[in-house]
Amino acid sequence: MLATKLSRPLLNFSVKALNFKDPGNGFRPVQRFCFPLLSPCGSRSYASEVDQIGSRAVLITGCDSGFGFALAKHLHAKGFIVYAGCLQKDKGDGGSKDLDNMNSDRMRTVQLNVCDSKEVDQAVEHVNSSLEDPEKGLWGLVNNAGISTFGEVEFTSMDTYMEVAEVNLWGTVRTTKAFLPLIRRSKGRVVNISSMMGRMGSPARSPYCITKFGVEAFSDCLRYEMQPQGVMVSIVEPGNFIAATNLYSPERIKAIADKMWDELPEIVRKDYGRKYFDEQVSKMETYCNSGSTDTSPVIESVAHALTSTTPYTRYHPMDYYWWLRMQIMTHMPAAISDRLYVY
Repeated sequence: MLATKLSRPLLNFSVKALNFKDPGNGFRPVQRFCFPLLSPCGSRSYASEVDQIGSRAVLITGCDSGFGFALAKHLHAKGFIVYAGCLQKDKGDGGSKDLDNMNSDRMRTVQLNVCDSKEVDQAVEHVNSSLEDPEKGLWGLVNNAGISTFGEVEFTSMDTYMEVAEVNLWGTVRTTKAFLPLIRRSKGRVVNISSMMGRMGSPARSPYCITKFGVEAFSDCLRYEMQPQGVMVSIVEPGNFIAATNLYSPERIKAIADKMWDELPEIVRKDYGRKYFDEQVSKMETYCNSGSTDTSPVIESVAHALTSTTPYTRYHPMDYYWWLRMQIMTHMPAAISDRLYVY
């Protein structure tokens, strides 16, 4: 009986042009698939929005560029009061300058390094003092600030592991803990930007995967704790948007690779050889060039988490190939998923 119930929804699952292999890089995105409970394009249907958006304030970290910069402008356009945390504001560089040039009293840039407890505390004080009614709190916190790198375990230094974790994981924890009292007052929202790499491992991405797996665990625990407080916690798990965020230019990939090779212990260089090392770097370049250049699915997911009366626990803004791969790698036996995607 249970098997019959589970199989019924799958009868309405339609797949068109499933095509896994691609002569260029080995795989290609899955072309269009739909679920009966979703809209025809495969996106979730949107519920009604919360009221009085114009009086609600949201803080976003990492607004110098990429998702954060685009999200700040998008939420401002929707009517939110936006506190845009920028790492380079004190230098007048990056996105803070463009956001300040909007000359809007609803767009407020804030100097914010999520690795610096003092700056985080100062940001809390600034937000608290500038809110129209601090007792009503801060409606939303979007933990977006993050960095990435690549390299197999033997190629990656401990300093690199710690640097990535300090921003992606501990920065998220530090900022959330600091702003949570304000979020609780408003019975608001916390939105953490994770990644599909927070759900499945990948060769040469362990520094990044570790931090995003940590963000997933932290978000789940926080959601359980905040539910009685009326605070909703959502996780956004973007797919490959490297091409849109400019995290890896060819020059940056080369710089990371050269530094990594120069710092390798001699025994590691000898055992692997430069040819193998260069092949792995080349794979990373191919991956970076294959990403989506349209960030709108990520931006719309965060906006939905902040505005919907019934936000989702997890959002999956990614193309169909990566969505299907993530489902297989998280639900199928590892012996099968490893054979399909890794070995």
